[in-house]
Amino acid sequence: MTSFIIKSHAERPQHTWKKDSRCAFCRIINNESPSNRVFENDRVVAFLDIMPLRRGHTLVIPKVHCSKLSDLHPEYAAAVGEAVSKVAHALTQALGNTALNVVCNQEYAQAVPHVHYHIIPAPTYESANLAAPSKNIQGPPLTRRQMHRMEFESREELDDEDAVALTQLIRARL
Repeated sequence: MTSFIIKSHAERPQHTWKKDSRCAFCRIINNESPSNRVFENDRVVAFLDIMPLRRGHTLVIPKVHCSKLSDLHPEYAAAVGEAVSKVAHALTQALGNTALNVVCNQEYAQAVPHVHYHIIPAPTYESANLAAPSKNIQGPPLTRRQMHRMEFESREELDDEDAVALTQLIRARL
């Protein structure tokens, strides 16, 4: 049975990966759009998100256009996984915070149809409650749900100077 399966794949044509000129991430890969790159090798690039959920929010993408993780060639999937681990480690050192969220969407909630992982530094529950008084929130400490809503609503575009400084901090730890 196994030899039959192997033989059926032996003569199949090799898939050739292409770039999509309409894809925002392919334009970044091709240096047609600016980015604050923190890591790059022959198969992967990682850069700061321009609309970060939190400081340090980084995207890791394969250098091939593929919209679904489930369709990504295993060699690129492995390279992306290795890069996610490497960048996550550098990010935790650069920010002094080991708490992270790592997310990969497929179709649902996927703003750019190109495989990408979000590495998002997580706030500490205590730090969010310390910040709450400055946000004019009165009453008992925030619940985790309130904390998440407040964070989402406070998103703003990445500042160029902060991006340069943060990129250098992360790169120094790779």
